[in-house]
Amino acid sequence: MLAFACAVLVQDTRAQAGLAGTPIDACIARALRGQTADAMFTTPRAFDCTTSQITFGPGDYWVRSSLLPADMQTPHLRARVGSLWQDALTLNILYSDGKIVTIRRSSHTISRNLELGAIVEFALPYRGKAKPVRLLWRVDGSVNIRGILIGQRLADASDSTRANLAMAAIYAAFGGLAFALLVYNLSLWWALRYRFQLAYCGMVAMLVGYAVTSSGLLAWLAPAIDNNDRMRLNYILLGSAAAAAVAFARCFFEERIFTGWLRHATRTAILILAISGPVFAIGSRIDMRIADRATSVLILTGLSVTAPILLRAWRRSSRYLWLFALAWSLPIASAAARLMNALHLIPTSFWLDNSTILALTFEALISSLAIAYRVQTLSQERDEAIAAEMRARTLADADPLTGLLNRRAFLDRFIGADGHWTLHLVDIDYFKSVNETLGHDGGDEVLRVFARTLLRAAPAGAMVSRLGGEEFAIVSRAGTKLDAETLLDQFREARMPFDLRVTASVGSCTGIVATEADWKLLYRNADRALFDAKRAGRDRARTAPPLAAAA
Repeated sequence: MLAFACAVLVQDTRAQAGLAGTPIDACIARALRGQTADAMFTTPRAFDCTTSQITFGPGDYWVRSSLLPADMQTPHLRARVGSLWQDALTLNILYSDGKIVTIRRSSHTISRNLELGAIVEFALPYRGKAKPVRLLWRVDGSVNIRGILIGQRLADASDSTRANLAMAAIYAAFGGLAFALLVYNLSLWWALRYRFQLAYCGMVAMLVGYAVTSSGLLAWLAPAIDNNDRMRLNYILLGSAAAAAVAFARCFFEERIFTGWLRHATRTAILILAISGPVFAIGSRIDMRIADRATSVLILTGLSVTAPILLRAWRRSSRYLWLFALAWSLPIASAAARLMNALHLIPTSFWLDNSTILALTFEALISSLAIAYRVQTLSQERDEAIAAEMRARTLADADPLTGLLNRRAFLDRFIGADGHWTLHLVDIDYFKSVNETLGHDGGDEVLRVFARTLLRAAPAGAMVSRLGGEEFAIVSRAGTKLDAETLLDQFREARMPFDLRVTASVGSCTGIVATEADWKLLYRNADRALFDAKRAGRDRARTAPPLAAAA
């Protein structure tokens, strides 16, 4: 974008883009058999200088310039015209000494004279004191859809160079933007794998191809290409880019937008846009004028689906509507202007010819912002879904009263663990009397206090669970410093509701839990130790022999 801005700012109005040089007035005459350039230079009455070119229809023509400006008589003059669909273009140059120099190019060879901006440029031979005074073009096989000869200008070598540099800056800015967008979105696709990212990359790739063909760069890369074939390829890529843009919208908007008939209409529009280019490429070999009109109608018909898409998105409150409405505004306006030009409702101009690439560049940039916004919202939705899943999982795994692992979650995580583990079964003494004294609410608070005490006492890596009722469990790696007597001391010191003194008994055992049978054996031994502690008077701990030693 900086390169584009600099290119525009440093050029004067004569040297900007394809508008380099001084405009030349021209008059039209239909070419008849036997006419020569010498005769046409000397018969000005044969030329019509007032009638619009497009009213003449297709055919062969002479185009005679006005007298060339005296201040433009420099050694390195260039005659510049816009590239049109023609079989051949011949430039005849009349010099002040009466000599006529002829330069002829067919559609097969004119590509070597194509400059950036799709401008055909002829260098006028320098003949010393003999200056060029008038130009005469012979146009063979003009289809005359947009004109017989358009944008005729006389420029010097510096104007031509500045024009190419300005156009190169514009297309380089677009190329750099397109490359950055492709790398960015392909990287996002590689990480996230959203389908709309690939659709967007396909659209940008088609735009790059369209820019290469419409700019004249393709003629620089392949000078032997037929200029009419270049324009055929240009139409194919334009239709493909439009089809990719609608396909991108189809993938990007929420699925609820494309229900019912709109789903089928969007698919049909994509197909119509995709075949518009091949229809032109094939039809132009039969009748170029009909092919051009048919292609314009196909493209407008395909793009018309954007209106119901945006309307449906508005009615169903799509969060992405405003970005798409902004992104599509210029391409739709450009397509409408091109269609109006094809129907001869507005005149042809250099900027109209280049409006498509500028509009689609804008669309690609805004759509990339839309992708960033869509990825952000998808990330937020994903994070919210993950958080909700974690909350649900936590609720499913946690005891609702104490927040500790419930019995099911505890066993799921514990059974199958490698190595030796120590199981401490903790049971509150005389809990029934606690409930009778404090009520069930007070008893619940005692359970919560016990749970917090267990969590504080548990070493790193230990699991704490409420197995049921007033029975709790702590498991830790064998050898971990977790002494049952220390547990009892913490229970005694815990602040209970109404300063009620509450004690607990602990039974411990060490063993493996590779299988459910191992767990049952370990639990049975720890439970026996707990029973021994209860029978010995409660408020104490007992430890069963390790299972490996017992075996």
